[in-house]
Amino acid sequence: MPQGTDQSHAVGDSIVPQKLQEVLPQQVEEKVPNAIHDTGATGAKSHATGDSAVPEVAQQAVPKKAEEVLPEKVHPTA
Repeated sequence: MPQGTDQSHAVGDSIVPQKLQEVLPQQVEEKVPNAIHDTGATGAKSHATGDSAVPEVAQQAVPKKAEEVLPEKVHPTA
C-alpha cells in the first residue's frame, strides 16, 4: 500500500478525522464519496436510472454490482 503524504487531499468539507486524512494515500481519499470527504474527485457515482430510495451517499459508496442486486422498485438500474 502506498505511504501517506502527511497531508489531506480534501478541498471541501470532510467528516474523516484530520490525522486519518494525513496518513491515507490520495487514491484512497478519492474513493470516499465527496459527501463524506470532498476531494473534488468525480470517480464515485450512482448507477441509478431513476428515483431511488437509497441515500445518494450510499449509492456513491457501493460498487455497481451491489446497486444492481437491489429491487428495481427500490433502486432502478435497468
